[in-house]
Amino acid sequence: MSRKDRMSGNEAVAYAIRQVNPDVMPAFPITPSTEIPQMVSTYIANGEMDTEFIPVESEHSSMSATVGAEAAGARSMTATSSCGLAFMWEELLVAASNRLPLVLALVNRTLSGPININCDHSDSMGARDTGWIQIYAENNQEAYDNFIQAFPIAEDPRVHLPVMVCQDGFITSHAVENILLEEDADVREFVGEYHPEEFLLNPGKPVAVGPYAVSDYSMEAKFNQEQAMIRSKEVILEIAEKFRSRFNRGFGLFEEYRTEDADYILLIMGSAAGTSKQAADELREAGIKAGVLKLRVFRPFPAEEIANALKGCKAVAIMDRCESYNGHGGPLASEVMAALYTSKVYIPAISYIYGLAGRDFTVETAKDIYKELSDVADKGKQIKQHTYVGLRTREER
Repeated sequence: MSRKDRMSGNEAVAYAIRQVNPDVMPAFPITPSTEIPQMVSTYIANGEMDTEFIPVESEHSSMSATVGAEAAGARSMTATSSCGLAFMWEELLVAASNRLPLVLALVNRTLSGPININCDHSDSMGARDTGWIQIYAENNQEAYDNFIQAFPIAEDPRVHLPVMVCQDGFITSHAVENILLEEDADVREFVGEYHPEEFLLNPGKPVAVGPYAVSDYSMEAKFNQEQAMIRSKEVILEIAEKFRSRFNRGFGLFEEYRTEDADYILLIMGSAAGTSKQAADELREAGIKAGVLKLRVFRPFPAEEIANALKGCKAVAIMDRCESYNGHGGPLASEVMAALYTSKVYIPAISYIYGLAGRDFTVETAKDIYKELSDVADKGKQIKQHTYVGLRTREER
């Protein structure tokens, strides 16, 4: 039975880690994810879990040790943020290409420079093509729930890919919210035990992990990896439904909030979805049909599903908390627009960049964006693509 508590997002993830009780957790501190390994190490010191905690000398070492432990047959995970993820870059691709079902708790923080410790999605979006499944949380509850679902997704025989569980730095990681926690036994039963078929320390069946692949084989390995990513979509949906049936909450690839008859939709990821929902609610009271499509799963990218969810609206704003430096939009906008075109859904779609390095995104700002969508759809107004939201004017700088 669920019980009520109050926790920060970092506390919630650490609590979920205690309940899952992985075999190995290497970690190196970096703001704003430092509390996660700190709390887990405290649980271990207090005898509340028996995970092997490995303090390492860097984030690169952290992921290297996680990869090694997972390859040896241990259920393994780590946590990091921002530059720590960037320092892991090489090992991210090793983990995915070796088909290791490990889990990373990522607390999103902007990448340098200039140096900043606040939230945006430049770290995880920079790693979007490393072969990892990526799941995003709006609030502390979802951060907790997503982590519990991560290992069953990663370890499914149809998948065997690493999972990145993302939450917004400080906004959720350090803010305290009401939360529903599950009983330890229920969580462990849901997650199950890990019994890998192939692993390095199996004396009866020695295997090689990460060997050199000549050109005759490497491309097939990449194709198989991509097929696993495609298959992971159905597994994510199955695990989400199983979680919903067991604990009465959650959703699959994305959440559709008041979109069934919406004329104008904001498509967004992470904590700012809550702000967008509040704006949509207030506009609905004024008779304006506003809705929010909150993307939970960015990898695998649910292209057809998003296009189908948007096809009935008049216009959509695609909100990126990250800059792609391509001159025409953020990474989410690029993929959503491609999905709409491929599915022959021809609606106005506007790319917005918001919240970089922790810049505020308010209800009034969201309302202004809905107003612009209305002007585009109903009055034919031309709105500049790749618009920065909340950018200070030259006089204010």
